[in-house]
Amino acid sequence: MSNGGGSTTSWVVGGCVAAVMMPVVLMVGVSGGGQADAEEQGGVGGGLKNGQVPAEYVPWVLKAGSMCDIIKPAVIAAQIEAESGWNPNAQSPVGAEGLSQFMPGTWKTWGRDDDGNGRISPYDPGDAIMAQGRYDCALAKQVQGYKDRGQASGDTLDLALAAYNAGPGAVRQYGGIPPYKETQDYVVRIKSLIAKYESVDDPPGKLPPGKQMAMPLAGNPPVTSPYGWRMHPTLGVRKLHTGTDFGVAAGTPVLAARDGVVTFAGWTNGYGNRVVISHGTIDGDQISTTYNHMLAGLNVKAGDHVKVGQRVGPVGSTGYSTGAHLHFEVMQNGKYVDPAPWLGL
Repeated sequence: MSNGGGSTTSWVVGGCVAAVMMPVVLMVGVSGGGQADAEEQGGVGGGLKNGQVPAEYVPWVLKAGSMCDIIKPAVIAAQIEAESGWNPNAQSPVGAEGLSQFMPGTWKTWGRDDDGNGRISPYDPGDAIMAQGRYDCALAKQVQGYKDRGQASGDTLDLALAAYNAGPGAVRQYGGIPPYKETQDYVVRIKSLIAKYESVDDPPGKLPPGKQMAMPLAGNPPVTSPYGWRMHPTLGVRKLHTGTDFGVAAGTPVLAARDGVVTFAGWTNGYGNRVVISHGTIDGDQISTTYNHMLAGLNVKAGDHVKVGQRVGPVGSTGYSTGAHLHFEVMQNGKYVDPAPWLGL
């Protein structure tokens, strides 16, 4: 499969190698032949954002995205956009075919008559999407095995996407995402597209007891660079680090630290993809927070009212950044202040 629906060199390398090297994998059964179960269409919120996936493909994407825990419907949708742009008749110069851009040799391994029309074809959307789900889940299981045996490290979804692009052998050889720009870009692109398709149905959040703000990431993310003066990693000059950096994987959901109104959501050269939220007046001071270096596919826009814990976008490494992280800032009366006391760190 390709990394963008045009060039399919990576699929020739990744898909065909995977078909040869893939060990026997137990497939997750999908009930019934013919069309996907109708009741799943009504549950678009169960994994897919309304109106993003063409209606005729929604049941298949939901079904393919329910085969294993790692590969969610939004992952399936993001890959289809990258591979074919939702064109079921897509053909690449090197022979990849259909909505999911399968090479013929790989299709023989993963294709089935999922839509029950009497043929097995990569040009039948149901067949293609379901084969994609099977293949994705098999890759996820394989790279998890590498991790369990100490042969690779990293986020399982990232490794599965890298294997999808470059082949699982490359993931094992390099102990993680291979150092191929095409593969690294592919993983970042899919992770950025996931936010476009993933339903944002975050449970109501609340401020932690005794704290003025909630953490902008789930769990207990590591602080990789606190607020304060330091040597800037890309500019090479001593400069005030105006926020707190949390080192987490690309694609990790970034969460609003407090209720507020989005005043900016878009691109800036230094911060990359940035969101600014105004929280109004707190103890007589005007307070805002900013969320920076995110991937494309922000979940909010200027003017949106957000609640604490609501998703605003995915962690990335855009702008002046040396790796995936969230640069989180607090502004008090228009000036940057240390976020640590606000977060209770």
